[in-house]
Amino acid sequence: MQPASLRALLTHSIDYAGMFPPCSLGLEPALRNAAEYVRSKDAWMLSGFVLPTEQFDAIRQLLSQFDAQHPLRVAALGPKIVGGGEAFLEALDEADAAVRSLSRHNVDLVSISHLEMFLPHDVDVASLTEARAILGDLPVFWEAPPDRADQTIALLAEFNSDADPATFGYKLRAGGVTADAFPTSMQIAKALVTPATHQLPIKFTAGLHHPLRQYREEVQTKMHGFLNVLGAAVLAAEHRWDANQTAIMLEDENVDSFSFTDDFFAWREWRIDTRRLEYRRKFVVSFGSCSFDEPREDLRALNLL
Repeated sequence: MQPASLRALLTHSIDYAGMFPPCSLGLEPALRNAAEYVRSKDAWMLSGFVLPTEQFDAIRQLLSQFDAQHPLRVAALGPKIVGGGEAFLEALDEADAAVRSLSRHNVDLVSISHLEMFLPHDVDVASLTEARAILGDLPVFWEAPPDRADQTIALLAEFNSDADPATFGYKLRAGGVTADAFPTSMQIAKALVTPATHQLPIKFTAGLHHPLRQYREEVQTKMHGFLNVLGAAVLAAEHRWDANQTAIMLEDENVDSFSFTDDFFAWREWRIDTRRLEYRRKFVVSFGSCSFDEPREDLRALNLL
């Protein structure tokens, strides 16, 4: 059994995105993998299956491989709309209709954990209010580029301050298939310390296949590690780190810097109790990965799993 703090940090942490690069599987093979993963001994790490809303109709005939004990949990991915206005609200209407239809007709086999959508630069609090009226209480993670993180987080925090419950969060892209898709450690750090102040839910996508930061030949750059990112997010919130301190942890490539016991998780001299870690994870939700195998294989290679 893994230490309680490791389980607290990684429970439901991986959104399986097998249909997306670099794996780029078709719907059927990706779903076969998901059906295997929900029955595996490592299913405690699995969160949602990332599925575009335009694929919701196609998935219906493939749900027989799931059951009430092993349902499919979907992280719905809405269409990318560049600008706000009517096109944005129409896209939300379509995404909402798809979510409601899939949930209503397959209640025992599938559930929708949240919606993810790109947030156009010209969306304001009034537009978010209209979005909430359309989507009801469905949690939404709004993606914006790292260079717009501060203003996006401030906008979402302003909206959440008048919402009960606060169901809008921020989605940060942590990489891709080319070197220029990876934000700097400082860009990620700045995004992490702001949600820590506002208690804004945050999730990540892309580039976090490996536990620790490391150079990868396939992308010709250093990829961020999910232990670095998730760990820095909870410790920055708990200890009120600034961006400089957070960036130092994000760039640590030494596994010996990370300690997991039943009582606490620690990075170097900084600790967080397991119970506090569980609380902080409410705001540090998950990360998308096209592979569920690779993160687990790397954890085993580090003797952490």
